[in-house]
Amino acid sequence: MEKLTRKQRSYLKLISLKNNPQVSLFLTGMLHVLLVAVNTYQLAHKKWVGCFIVGFAISFIWTFNVKKIAIGRMQERIAYAMGAAIGTLMGLGLSIYVYEILKL
Repeated sequence: MEKLTRKQRSYLKLISLKNNPQVSLFLTGMLHVLLVAVNTYQLAHKKWVGCFIVGFAISFIWTFNVKKIAIGRMQERIAYAMGAAIGTLMGLGLSIYVYEILKL
């Protein structure tokens, strides 16, 4: 068996992360709450179109999360909650960047 190159090892590591349930839940939790944070900012600043679009995305993503969390173990719930906490900070930062720095 031949040795794997550095690039091949990196690719295999990335694939294994994608198949890890904790990583998957972390990322979906982060994305879900990032959108909630963005929408909270948009609601407070009366951004009607943005609220509609992000509101749809929040609900759509939630349909994928419900079953995973409901039957998940405590370790998976903590991974989701940690992703949600980081998503909150990222959503606030993204909102400030888009609406206050870029002035959209």
